[in-house]
Amino acid sequence: MKNFNLLVSSPRYNETNAKAELWFTLVICDDPYPIISDLEFQGLITAKTSKNEFEIIEKIKNILAQEPYFFKYVLKIVPIQFVCEANLKQIENMVKENYSNYISNGERFRIKLRRRKNKLIERKPLIESVAKYINNPVDLENPEKIVRIELLKNICGISFLNPGEVISPKNEFMESESES
Repeated sequence: MKNFNLLVSSPRYNETNAKAELWFTLVICDDPYPIISDLEFQGLITAKTSKNEFEIIEKIKNILAQEPYFFKYVLKIVPIQFVCEANLKQIENMVKENYSNYISNGERFRIKLRRRKNKLIERKPLIESVAKYINNPVDLENPEKIVRIELLKNICGISFLNPGEVISPKNEFMESESES
């Protein structure tokens, strides 16, 4: 679990089906040996692809443009660029050392944080400690870049994303959820 570049959500108790679906998709996207792992969190799996995570995201978007209901069990795919220990100083350093490679001067940004089974790092102090290093305007409604931080108990995944780089495909689980 400590080495992944895709974080994938599925309906609870359908992780095995989502893993098979994701493996097949990654093989279609020219990765002959993707590594897909379970997490201790229901509804979440990880994948380590040998390809660039953003190239994979683009290829999956192309598949979904042709077949919007291609996925039955994959609910969301988040590209992850950096993985570190879920430690406030390590997260700060990871963002401080890398943000300028992904966020240009003047680009508006926001920080999106997801915490799962992590009570040691509080939301507000984490966001404030990371934001202080980024000298760009904050825009919570219409950012040009999103600093996505995924806390998974004692592991943290970090990405610097453009809007639309997280995939949330249409599928029967999402359709039935929106109808209720």
